[in-house]
Amino acid sequence: MSDAPTVYDVAERSGVSIATVSRVYRSPDSVRPATREKVLAAARALGYVPSGSARGLASRTTGIIGLCFPDMADPDADSETGDDEEAGTLYSDQIIRGMERAARRHGYALLIAASLVGGPESLVAKVAGRVDGFAVLARTVPTEDLEVISRRVPVVMLAGPREIDHMDHIEVANRDGEYQLTRHLLADHGLRRLVFVGSADESPDVGARFEGYRDALREAGLPVPEAPDLRAPLMTRAEGSRATRALLDRPGPRPEALVFANDQMAVGALHTLEEAGVRVPEDIAVTGFDGIPLSRVVRPPLTTVRQPMRRMGEEAAELLIQRVTEPERTAPVSRVLPVEVTRRRSCGCGEAGAGSGTGRG
Repeated sequence: MSDAPTVYDVAERSGVSIATVSRVYRSPDSVRPATREKVLAAARALGYVPSGSARGLASRTTGIIGLCFPDMADPDADSETGDDEEAGTLYSDQIIRGMERAARRHGYALLIAASLVGGPESLVAKVAGRVDGFAVLARTVPTEDLEVISRRVPVVMLAGPREIDHMDHIEVANRDGEYQLTRHLLADHGLRRLVFVGSADESPDVGARFEGYRDALREAGLPVPEAPDLRAPLMTRAEGSRATRALLDRPGPRPEALVFANDQMAVGALHTLEEAGVRVPEDIAVTGFDGIPLSRVVRPPLTTVRQPMRRMGEEAAELLIQRVTEPERTAPVSRVLPVEVTRRRSCGCGEAGAGSGTGRG
């Protein structure tokens, strides 16, 4: 694009030197916050995208697609469950694998910016100027920055609600998945005292799961809580353990089921309940969400809602590459991928009992 804004335009608009603009993107901590914000505001207003290869960006010839993902590794994960490396694979790893698989099929490479160190602007600087298009997890990059980037390269949003109408978007049926799981606990196991453990960061996916939980309670004629019973600061095994200890210490009757917003917390709960001498599922049922490989190998195996994480990554890559190779396509795509309730021993079902997919119409 011959009229695309340049680093010179940003420098002139913000009243700083070209070197300062460069430092804002290459080493943001070396620039005073007020100056850094002035430069970033000018760049947003102009629609400037920092580029490691401006010629490749303009011609869509880098042969690389990008993924912006926060570092979601569980700091509590270790080798306690054995030597099977696959068992500790998390949500982000599965999406990366799916994207890599699809990219490789089309002869593309995948560039990953998997850390928020330095702020979201540094993620944009690392990825957007070096790729033909990129996928980004919801709430990883500010909306105003995504608007700027989307003028120059295709963007696919992953997870969460659709926030920008003109961008492609892929999510999973979070609400229906949690509804089906909670309904199974209520209708098939006759449980009534359920608690939901969510997250403190107001994750849109967790919010949708909580709404599905509420839907099932409402349908069963039970009290419907306004908020999760507990919110964990991090959705990790350690926080799942802490939440479980807090619930066990509460006065009054114990819950009959702990419904966790993800598998990692549920796994932490299983360990804590075992240490406390509480039997699962005879005394308390435990469920998770995601379907990470670890859910299959813990004892008892975890009942969960399995979401198609690899498929999400593959479809994101396919959409990006289609946008690159068919730039005339205009209608944005919005897809909701189905999930499946996987019933295992932790809720009282046999290990082979898998539920049907969601979709209540």
